[in-house]
Amino acid sequence: MRVVFIGTGEIGVPAVQALVQSSEHQVIRVITQPDKPVGRDHRIEPPPIKRALAGAKMSILQPARIKDRQSIEEIRALMPDVIAVMAYGQILPRDVLEIPRLACLNLHASLLPRWRGAAPIQAAIAAGDPQTGITVMYMAEGLDTGDILLQREIHILPTDTGGSLHDRLAQIAPDALLDALQLLAKGNAPRIPQDNALATYAPKLTRDDGKIDWSGPAEIIERKIRAFNPWPGAFTEIASPGVRKLKIFSAAIVDLSGKPGEFLRSEKELIVAAGKNALSLNEVQPEGKRRMDAAAFLRGHVSILRALR
Repeated sequence: MRVVFIGTGEIGVPAVQALVQSSEHQVIRVITQPDKPVGRDHRIEPPPIKRALAGAKMSILQPARIKDRQSIEEIRALMPDVIAVMAYGQILPRDVLEIPRLACLNLHASLLPRWRGAAPIQAAIAAGDPQTGITVMYMAEGLDTGDILLQREIHILPTDTGGSLHDRLAQIAPDALLDALQLLAKGNAPRIPQDNALATYAPKLTRDDGKIDWSGPAEIIERKIRAFNPWPGAFTEIASPGVRKLKIFSAAIVDLSGKPGEFLRSEKELIVAAGKNALSLNEVQPEGKRRMDAAAFLRGHVSILRALR
C-alpha cells in the first residue's frame, strides 16, 4: 500500500524504519516537524525521524503548520492509501484525516482508553499500572478517542523508568503497525469503539510537575521518580541560604519514619522521610553540578543539608 508516515519523536523511529524496509508497502512521503535550534549554542538540529532516515533517500516534508492549505494539498496530491502517525506533535485537521483511501492511523503509547493524552508513559508508571502497550487506532478529531484497530501489550517492570519504558514501547510499535496495515490490506481490520467511561488522561508535563511532595507515601514518590526519568525529572528543594534544586534519578523505599521531607542521613545514605516510610536516594544531581551517587553528594554537601522541602 501507499503510506504517508507522519511523526517526529524518537519513539516513532523503529516504526518508520520498519515501514521503509518493508517489501509490502511503499512509503511515499515522511512528514515531520521543522529543524529546530537546540542546546546552549542553539545549533539547528533535525528531528529524530529525519535524522534516522538520513541515508534512506526518502522524500521528507517539514511544514511549520500541517493544517495550512498548502500542506494539506501536498498530502492530498500523494493519494495515499494510509496515513500512519506516531508522536508528531501537531494536531491533524479533519481535511488531513479524510485524505487516505483506507484509514488514518495513530500509534499511541498506552492501552486506550487508559491514558489518553501527551504523557501516557509517565502516567502508567506513576500510577503503578502492571501493564501498558501500543494502541493502533483510527484517528478522530477528539483527543485519542478513535476506534481501536489493535493493541499490543507489555508488562511494566518494577525497575522501568520513563526512558526505558519508552524504548521498549518503541520496539513493539513496528510489528503493531505492520500487522494493522496487513489487516487493512485484507479488508478485515476491526473497529472497536473505546469505552469513554474508562478513559483516563495524561496531560502534557512541565518541569514544575517534577517537584516532589514528601507528604505522600514513599511508594508513590518512588514511582514518580522513575516515571519522570529522564523527562521532566523529579526534584526536591533544599532549604539553604538560597533555595537549591536537587534532581533525583533513582531511589529505594526504606522502612524508616520521620517528618515528611526530613533529612535522615546515615554515613553513606541520603534518606528522606515521606508521609509513609522513607526513600534512600541513589543517584542525584545538584543544580548546576554533575550527576552523582548519594555518597559523593554527601561528601560535598553535608553542611547545607538542613531539610528537604
